[in-house]
Amino acid sequence: MSQSPAPRTGASYAAAGVDIEAGDRAVELMKEWVRKTRRPEVLGGIGGFAGLFDASALRRYERPLLASATDGVGTKVDLARRLGVYDTIGHDLVGMVVDDLVVCGAEPLFMTDYICVGKVHPERVAAIVKGIAEGCVLAGCALVGGETAEHPGLLGEDDFDVAGAGTGVVEADTLLGADRIRAGDVVVAMGSSGLHSNGYSLVRHVVFDRAGWSLEREVAEFGRTLGEELLEPTRIYSLDCLALTRTTEVHAFSHVTGGGLAANLARVVPDGLHASIDRSSWRPAPVFEVVGTVGGVERLELEKTLNMGVGMIAVVPEGSVDTALTTLADRGVDAWVAGRITERGTEATGAALVGDYAA
Repeated sequence: MSQSPAPRTGASYAAAGVDIEAGDRAVELMKEWVRKTRRPEVLGGIGGFAGLFDASALRRYERPLLASATDGVGTKVDLARRLGVYDTIGHDLVGMVVDDLVVCGAEPLFMTDYICVGKVHPERVAAIVKGIAEGCVLAGCALVGGETAEHPGLLGEDDFDVAGAGTGVVEADTLLGADRIRAGDVVVAMGSSGLHSNGYSLVRHVVFDRAGWSLEREVAEFGRTLGEELLEPTRIYSLDCLALTRTTEVHAFSHVTGGGLAANLARVVPDGLHASIDRSSWRPAPVFEVVGTVGGVERLELEKTLNMGVGMIAVVPEGSVDTALTTLADRGVDAWVAGRITERGTEATGAALVGDYAA
């Protein structure tokens, strides 16, 4: 006589790998950090289905234009996971989003984030949000909401990714961009804090696959470990750029991210003009030379992948240069004249780097 199978326990969300209680705990832990980003226009707190921002604050604008941007931080999250450091990657996320917004002259108003994990570790999620909140404070914007999603079976227990979206506002008649640039304008470069959040697939290939280095390796050129150098947070320029627009005339900004300095500057150079950037006006930080040397990466390949020490560009008229440099210096931003805008001669419209880097 056959035996009946033993009764099976009913399926549940927890049995499938999703821990709702851990998610609730993460929300509680992050609340204090989100509160630190609050602006007067923000209504309510986290926990609702949507973040609320009082648009009546925009009445002071004659013709307000809303700007939006979204981004992530790419494979840099892998380094945060390997090192077990979760409270800096949020700076990178905010920088990638708000510094795209400010390029057109927009003031970042608020951000939302999306954190996807294989398993919710409340303290880790809260640490990620802490970094995002700190970045928002540096950018002057509010963190009005977000989402934490647990994807067991799709991601490993320690795997995660982050993304964010931001909204800003700019007065229509102060909108910055290519149409304002003229021959004779000056290119002012603002120093980066390091690699920022671009080119990490190349960097990881070089240091891990080709060189076989560990993140704990002390690198003399850096004066710290490889992991500490690679996890250096992205510099956030939004308030610095807005300060420039208040103190002097600015024609355009360019956020130097994926594609490198020349390609991103070319995005704001109008037809018929050319931007020439003098490499001898600065010396890239050691991390760029190390990646190139260790990986045998050609200079042009480095320059189209990494920022090479320049995280943001301001294009200003000749008469604004001194004020621009003074304003940035007062704000602790390393800045210098890196090039000029000229009428197109034999060069193609766009931007190019010339000369050799400073020794």
